[in-house]
Parts: sequence; structure tokens; C-alpha cells
Amino acid sequence: MTTLTQRVNQANERFRSTRDARSSRDIALLAARIGLAWVFVYHGARTLFSAFGGSGIHPQAVYFAHVAHLQPGTFFAVLGGIIECFGGAAVGLGIFGRLAAAGLVGDMVMAMITVTFSHGVIGTAGSGYELNVALAALALVVAILGTGRLSLDAFLRNLLHR
Repeated sequence: MTTLTQRVNQANERFRSTRDARSSRDIALLAARIGLAWVFVYHGARTLFSAFGGSGIHPQAVYFAHVAHLQPGTFFAVLGGIIECFGGAAVGLGIFGRLAAAGLVGDMVMAMITVTFSHGVIGTAGSGYELNVALAALALVVAILGTGRLSLDAFLRNLLHR
């Protein structure tokens, strides 16, 4: 019969072996990329194409101009939609992932500066900046660590180096 200390040590060893494995890092990056892509493609497509019941460019341009105080509103609505939709897709697929993830970090920082920061962390009716911080932090992880081996970047790199 093993003691509690031995069981804890065995569990700790299993955890360490998983943590240090390259495949664990790649799977974690893939999960982060899929989560980011899901949120940003959805939001960007709502802005650019009125997809998923979104309002489209014009109402977003009015919002950017009057609420976020970004002029010209149409330019910033289109820019934000492009960064979110196509940057999210690039991160999800793992193509130009670091650059796209850096763009998503910038997008979330701008959202915090112009709209949500004044509402506080939680805000009223969920209008705070907590989601912006979480998404920016997750995108920063991808921008720093890259897209991992389970990405188009890695596939193309391996294809070109043959």
C-alpha cells in the first residue's frame, strides 16, 4: 500500500512529464488559437458582413464615431472588422499567427482605451473590460510563443525546408 506522500510524488511526476512535453505546448496553443478564432471571426463577420445577426458596417461606424470617439467611424469600423475577422482566421489556421495575434492584442487594447475601461472591470450589463483583458492576454500568448507545430506556418516551413 502506497502512502499519501508517494501518491502525491507520482502525480507530480506525471504532471511534470506532461508539462515539459512539446506536444502539450502545441495542443495548448491550438486550443488557444481555436478559442481566439471562434470569438474574433464571429465578431468581425458581424461587423463586416452583417453575419450571425450582426448590424453591419454603418451602425458600427456610428458606434465608433459617437461612443468610441474614433473618427472617421467608417474607417475604424472596417479596420476593426478586418483585424477581428481575418486576424482571427489567421490565428485559428496558424498562418502569420504572430502578426495576426499582435493585431488582435492591439484591437483589444483600443477597445479598452476607447470604450470599456471607463466602465470598470465588470461594468453595468457586462460592459466592462474583463473580456478584453482575457482575449488580449490569450492573443499575447500566441504572439509571443507562436502558433506551434499544429499550424499552417509549421506545415509550410516543413514543406519549404525539404
